[in-house]
Amino acid sequence: FSDPFISRRRASDFIRADTRLGAISQERIRERNKALQERQREICEDYYPCELYAFRHGYAAAYNHYFGRRRTK
Repeated sequence: FSDPFISRRRASDFIRADTRLGAISQERIRERNKALQERQREICEDYYPCELYAFRHGYAAAYNHYFGRRRTK
């Protein structure tokens, strides 16, 4: 009969070090390549009137309202 629990020191023994480093690098790549909605939300958050509009109507509608159509003179 063996103990079903493992100690804290051995909790990560079954994960190889190179796998952890690969996962960390993949996370960094995902952070650089943000989703379109996330980039639009950040743009909207930087512009105060857009952010206020977003609180009432949502970030997608706010981004389209302020940045969606190109305004030319």
